[in-house]
Amino acid sequence: MAGPLRLIMFDFDGTLVDSQRPITEAMTQAFATAGLAPPDPSMIRRVVGLPLEVAIGCLLPEALEPRVAELAQTYRQTFARLRDRPDFHEPLIAGAREAIETLGQPNVLLGIATGKNRRGLMASLERHGLSGYFTTLKTADDGPGKPHPHMLLDAMAEVGAEPNDTVLVGDTTFDMEMACNAGTRALGVSWGYHEADELLAAGALRVIESFHDLLPALADLEEEG
Repeated sequence: MAGPLRLIMFDFDGTLVDSQRPITEAMTQAFATAGLAPPDPSMIRRVVGLPLEVAIGCLLPEALEPRVAELAQTYRQTFARLRDRPDFHEPLIAGAREAIETLGQPNVLLGIATGKNRRGLMASLERHGLSGYFTTLKTADDGPGKPHPHMLLDAMAEVGAEPNDTVLVGDTTFDMEMACNAGTRALGVSWGYHEADELLAAGALRVIESFHDLLPALADLEEEG
């Protein structure tokens, strides 16, 4: 049955913010610190959104997998140092702020489901002045990461939403698979880390080309039920 959406969940990296540069730089530096050849940037982009240890495991040869924990800790320390630099650059995607401000109404709750840790997410939200718009924040600190449904199931339970009135907006197949696993709907975005055809194959109902298209796409979902 068609009806209003109650909860709109957003991925963060690649969906709301363009974090490609600092993520790639931090991963490259972490590998260099460990005396390893850095992964190709295209491979780093492919694993953004997964839990950090899982992402690093995908980038390492099998023989080096025992070093995952070491590299993950080095990455976190490196990213924190980059975040404190005056030239740190993690801009909002064009139109994101306007979309969030428009959607932030009493009858619609907004949330974030991200592979970032909570400290990093809060720092970015505060930097962009967006902390007050999101009712629920689910991060890598809260349990199993994408594509496991835990973050979405926990967010829905927290705010009293149901799968049929919840939608996830994200840029990777991990986001789409998480939504499918949680029984919610998903919209893909074309400007992130995975291609549109991959998002559709992974369960996106459609892929939007800009934030200007988000509100009409959400309205269509409400009509379709």
